[in-house]
Amino acid sequence: MKILFLYPNSGSQVGFNYGVAHLAGVLKAQGHQIAFWQLCEDLAPLPTQAQFLQRLRTEAPDLLAFSVVTNQWAYARRLAEWARPVFPGPLVCGGIHTLFNAEQILDSGLFDYVFRGECEDAFAEFVTRWEQNQNVDGLPNLAFRRAGRTRINPVRPLPNLQILPPKDYSIMDFQTLIDAKKGWVGLMASRGCPFACTYCFNHQMVDVYRRDLNCSFPQLHYIRHFPVEQVIGEIRFLLESYRRISMFIFDDDLFTFDKTWVRQFCTAYRRLTSLPFVVNAHVGFFDAELAALLAGAGCRVVKFGVESGSPELRRRILHRHMTNERIIEAITQVNAAGIHSSVFIIIGFPHETPDHLLETIRLLALARPGRFRWTYFFPYPGTRAHQISIEGGFVNQAKMDRLANFTDESCLDFGPRQNLLLKKIGRIMPWFVNAYSDLPVAPDYRRRVDDLLALDERHWEKIAPTLHAEDKLLSSRFAAQGLTHYAIKYNPFMGVISDYFLNEK
Repeated sequence: MKILFLYPNSGSQVGFNYGVAHLAGVLKAQGHQIAFWQLCEDLAPLPTQAQFLQRLRTEAPDLLAFSVVTNQWAYARRLAEWARPVFPGPLVCGGIHTLFNAEQILDSGLFDYVFRGECEDAFAEFVTRWEQNQNVDGLPNLAFRRAGRTRINPVRPLPNLQILPPKDYSIMDFQTLIDAKKGWVGLMASRGCPFACTYCFNHQMVDVYRRDLNCSFPQLHYIRHFPVEQVIGEIRFLLESYRRISMFIFDDDLFTFDKTWVRQFCTAYRRLTSLPFVVNAHVGFFDAELAALLAGAGCRVVKFGVESGSPELRRRILHRHMTNERIIEAITQVNAAGIHSSVFIIIGFPHETPDHLLETIRLLALARPGRFRWTYFFPYPGTRAHQISIEGGFVNQAKMDRLANFTDESCLDFGPRQNLLLKKIGRIMPWFVNAYSDLPVAPDYRRRVDDLLALDERHWEKIAPTLHAEDKLLSSRFAAQGLTHYAIKYNPFMGVISDYFLNEK
């Protein structure tokens, strides 16, 4: 049986679809044919309707499978609208969007089946049964319509990563993907997260699995690692099969959760390659020993989710229980080990005030991470933060429906004054951090920030498009004077300390 996977990835950063790569490995092991199409303008021009339908005719799949995240649902729906009238086989939809939105997807009338949760086992069984003309209605993880009624089946236990077949990279033009991401290659050594942040899908996914399987969190085994030898084998395969790899980036929610696993990995990685790598960590699962282990293995960047500098907002709205003191300590431990520290920041949370935003700016200025990346909060349906946003009357639904990413603007409405403040901080956050720091450049940036804050909407809209170019000129001037500062580098929503990017050159 031939399956064509469609991965809508338009208007957003180039992604790597771990789920489809794993599904391909499982399905190919069972003898099925797999094709893959990542629809991303950074890889190739997006198809017209005629071009899309011609590709379907050329591929001639038996089954069309969409892998969808929430911000890509609108584009996925358009593609399904093109395919539905002419494609005789089943259209199915998976991806994280389906876990909380199965009814919405089925209401569209475009999809025959929806898969919820981690579906390597479930989808493989579905394909086998479908090929053999067997009934599929009782399969776990499946949602569908019968006689006008929606049926959502319980999920099955999570896949065992110890026996899951390796990802299949051959289905995609992986070299093009490597080059598009400037040599950065994504990996995942584990799945799951022990925390219940309100803005993330993890807490809802855990709730679904615990309810359907009638088990406790420990019994669920939600946090799972691939064997060290399998991860190392995958890295070896990539190095032998592809060119121009310059960095490995682990997209695990929490790479440092299991110190014993990290220790084993670092020993094996150091023996294999000297290429640098990047990991995600949590300040509650990090210490000087982990920093030393990672540094010894060649770790270049450790990234922490900070999100807000306001302890009150983190605790009350986000359910992130950490202190500013511990955040600063963890960043200091990374820096002391000679690793580049990075933090994630989100602005525009429900019930966030200008004072909360200023607390975030001040924490960044005080902690002085090597870089910080900021995004706008997006209220993903099914999360507690979405419910908080709806109950607070913050959501601009029309804007939320059309946004393809969480970097362009906020879809929450705080009123004209705070909306404008969010735009200003979101456009040029490094200036604000510089302005509130104790760096010698602070007075210069403070004057510029004060000027920006004084602008009304009309004058702001005129000057906003010029700020990134001005930031580049300012950075060059201060760099020539040997003055440390943050500037926008690598993408429009990342501030990087000049000591790092000047040394990199």
